[in-house]
Amino acid sequence: MAMTPVTDGPDASPQATAARERARLHLRLKAATQIGQGLDGYVIGGIGVAMNALTADLGLSTLEQGLVGASPLIGIFFGGPVFGWCADRFGRRPVFMVDMLIFLVGSILQFFVVDGAQLFVIRLVMGLAIGGEYAVGAPLLSEYAPSKGRGRLLSTLEISWYAGYAVATVVGAVFASVDGGWRWSLSSGAVLAFVCILLRGGVPESARWLLSRGRTNEAQVLIDRYGIEVDADAELADGVAKPGFRALFSRAHLRATVFASVFWAALVLPYFAIGSFWGEVFEALHMGDNAVAALLLYSFTAVAGVSLGCLVVDRIGRRKLLIPPFWITAAALALVALFPDVTPVVVGGFLFFIFLNAASSALTAVYPLEVFPTSLRTTGVGFAAAMSRVGAAIGTFLLPMGLERFGASFVLLLGAGVLAIGGVVSHFLAPETTDMDLAHSARTVH
Repeated sequence: MAMTPVTDGPDASPQATAARERARLHLRLKAATQIGQGLDGYVIGGIGVAMNALTADLGLSTLEQGLVGASPLIGIFFGGPVFGWCADRFGRRPVFMVDMLIFLVGSILQFFVVDGAQLFVIRLVMGLAIGGEYAVGAPLLSEYAPSKGRGRLLSTLEISWYAGYAVATVVGAVFASVDGGWRWSLSSGAVLAFVCILLRGGVPESARWLLSRGRTNEAQVLIDRYGIEVDADAELADGVAKPGFRALFSRAHLRATVFASVFWAALVLPYFAIGSFWGEVFEALHMGDNAVAALLLYSFTAVAGVSLGCLVVDRIGRRKLLIPPFWITAAALALVALFPDVTPVVVGGFLFFIFLNAASSALTAVYPLEVFPTSLRTTGVGFAAAMSRVGAAIGTFLLPMGLERFGASFVLLLGAGVLAIGGVVSHFLAPETTDMDLAHSARTVH
């Protein structure tokens, strides 16, 4: 039973009406997901510049620094799977609203913390919301997106993430000279969260999710209204499925679960670890005193890289954007580790790493939701996000102690090894899903 938009009606222009409705919905949905993704980067990126000041104000130990830096990543570990399961069980729209409310409250509360324990707990809870955003934001947008050009549309979410990270760095630098300025920079995310809540109020439920739950009449209303491109026969082919974590490890979906989790973790672990403690890395490499300027360069080079990834993801295909950069970035970090006193090697190696790592990271908003079926999409994406942040949290937690005990070269070699593992796993497991309907792309990894 294929479902397509109705094309006749008393106004004689149903297609034009649907096109206008679709354009308005896409604009609202893109803005709501872009801001949400940008806020994720803003929350994580803001701690990099603020860390030194808040460490002095709150008297944090090295252990507490690691916990505060890793807290959102730990939260993602729990938030991704839980919110993902909820979005598959109860619908995309409720989770889309709740996670942003958590952002709003958490951002405000950061202003009033009096010790490291409070900041750790608040940012841990905000990490739960970030996990929810990963689990539901891109999947909901993908379920309203056409097959052709879907990769570029979704990968722009990663531009927002890196832009949010970069803007947080700028805001942190602006407040760096203000007494207690780190409180203002960390809590400023409340403004973005408030705007995002207003936008999300008018977003409807996913028609694909309604189909996966057997609610075909409700799905047809949305398909007709917005002219949604969907292969309903393919969506309904497996019957009404019940969401659950056990299904992720079934024979049908284990390959997708392993691939999405490993490639995502291998991409983000080095970036988060180095970015969160760039000041310490910069100092350990004897690169001078202007760590803030270096972090700004780090952040905006990443924005340029992910922008390139967005432009080419649908042109060269998913595999070419993922696998070669894994090996190039691994080599770049290894060179920096082996020649830490050669300034051109350090600068060039880091720039290559940041730029290409960010370009490939455009796929973290694309690949995971293309390899899981609708009935498991947000559960699978949430789980993969959680697994990616396990490694990132471990790296962020251990990096300051690793620098202190073993030095920057050892830490960077470990990062290169993680990237090489990502290259191997992706070579054997990454499918090519460019321009496929979501219902069909999920079958390429069986």
